[in-house]
Amino acid sequence: MSGSVLGELAEPLADAVGAVGGDGAPVRLERPADPSHGDYATAVALTLAKPLRSAPRDIAGRIAEQLDSPWIDATDVAGPGFINLRVTPAWYAHVVGRVLSEEGRYGAGAAANPERVLVEYVSANPVGPLTVGSARNAAYGDSLARLFAFAGHTVGREYYFNDAGRQIELFGASLQARARGQEPPEDGYQGEYVAEIATQLGLPPEASVEEWAAAGTAAMMEQIRATLARFRCTFDVWFLERSLYEDGSVEQAVERLKQTGHTFEQDGALWLRSSELGDDRDRVIIRSNGRPAYIAGDIAYIASKLNRGYDTAVYVLGADHHGYIGRLKASAIALGYDPDRIDVQIYQLVHLKGAKMSKRAGRVVTLDDLIDAIGVDAARFVLVQRSHDQGIELDLELLTQQNQENPVYYCQYAHARIAAILRNAGGAADGARPDPAWVPEPPEAELVKALADFPDLVAEAAEFRGPHRVVTYVQDTAKAFHQFYKQCRVIGEPEPVQSSRLALCEATRIVIETALDLVGVSAPDRM
Repeated sequence: MSGSVLGELAEPLADAVGAVGGDGAPVRLERPADPSHGDYATAVALTLAKPLRSAPRDIAGRIAEQLDSPWIDATDVAGPGFINLRVTPAWYAHVVGRVLSEEGRYGAGAAANPERVLVEYVSANPVGPLTVGSARNAAYGDSLARLFAFAGHTVGREYYFNDAGRQIELFGASLQARARGQEPPEDGYQGEYVAEIATQLGLPPEASVEEWAAAGTAAMMEQIRATLARFRCTFDVWFLERSLYEDGSVEQAVERLKQTGHTFEQDGALWLRSSELGDDRDRVIIRSNGRPAYIAGDIAYIASKLNRGYDTAVYVLGADHHGYIGRLKASAIALGYDPDRIDVQIYQLVHLKGAKMSKRAGRVVTLDDLIDAIGVDAARFVLVQRSHDQGIELDLELLTQQNQENPVYYCQYAHARIAAILRNAGGAADGARPDPAWVPEPPEAELVKALADFPDLVAEAAEFRGPHRVVTYVQDTAKAFHQFYKQCRVIGEPEPVQSSRLALCEATRIVIETALDLVGVSAPDRM
């Protein structure tokens, strides 16, 4: 918790823990479920019972006696050895002051060990428009990259275009067939968009499958780039799979595997001994006909990522790629890398009632369709509202409603309501700061505690790859603000109350805006 306001609150407590012989024991502060028990509590005394060979309540009492903090007004030992803390009014003012002084950087730089992280996400094949299935990948991957950067990591954002292999040949053959007025191959692409693209490309029907494939994938790549930009996803590199074959990276990776002794030949094919490295089975690298298998490109791509100086390569993959975890880590080991540098995040699927999402069958619900239906803000918000390892079903009707039942509206409305308060306050809001004599009412105190949680919440969300934690946080903070608004008048109150509440409003606005931006959602001033 270093650098956070909760860290500041915990530091004197950690000193007291060290004074009784528990030096180095982590001190974690929690908010009691019942506010009457105090503002914060810690169970550190219970963790020290065995090493200190004393009863937890006795240890807790000794810690409380050693505690010396300007922010802690009183302590109480409860239950088996919990230490309950009550903070001073000055601490609430300190929290608000920290937010106001740091503004949009409040909570930033929380990573304990900053790294160079590459986040590869979406990476859908360039043979059709992005579907709703890719929407979750985009929302999650971009939010994760934003979290990493905000936490202090150096982040690269990359899209991997699978522009080589059988599926590209089928796409070219499908385009060629449509241009000739024929049906695509049985295992080709059947969607209406195929005929539209074939017409737009303007190639003669007699053009080769290779020409159709090259022109078609180039067109789809441009469409994918435009859709993702509309969805507020940015990429530093658009990586082409075929470049790995053209520059010799695949051959070099295969040769490296041979030298490390992790390959064998069988039935004329070259295999990777991946079952010995944690995979569920061995994998063919080079087929008996001499053509590289799909995994050959994956292996070369691992080397490319890690050779570019990234400490960790994050892959965002759909539920149908769960088997990739073992093969990617096994490949990394075979290449001589630490497998922990490969971080695979699997997201579950998105369900729309009555909608089918198959590029080949032509029944497509695209990401652009979703944006048109509910807007970028609602789509981004709801797609990261739950943990990525849980399936989600989108209720499009709910997400277009302008009321408190719509979760993104509820959060954005809190920001807009604060902006209105500050506008109505006029000059009184300019430079408002908590007054030293301010004693917060319970709704104010709860709102300040929510603001205090933010830096540690960001650090945990980045560490555990969970942008849904940010969504939950902003919903809880919006709720705390709405409760404050109902119970505490801001404008027209005597000093020191008015200036302190205006400062609290501005601090809350800053944190809500920052939190929403971490998941790619805007914070409007008017609604």
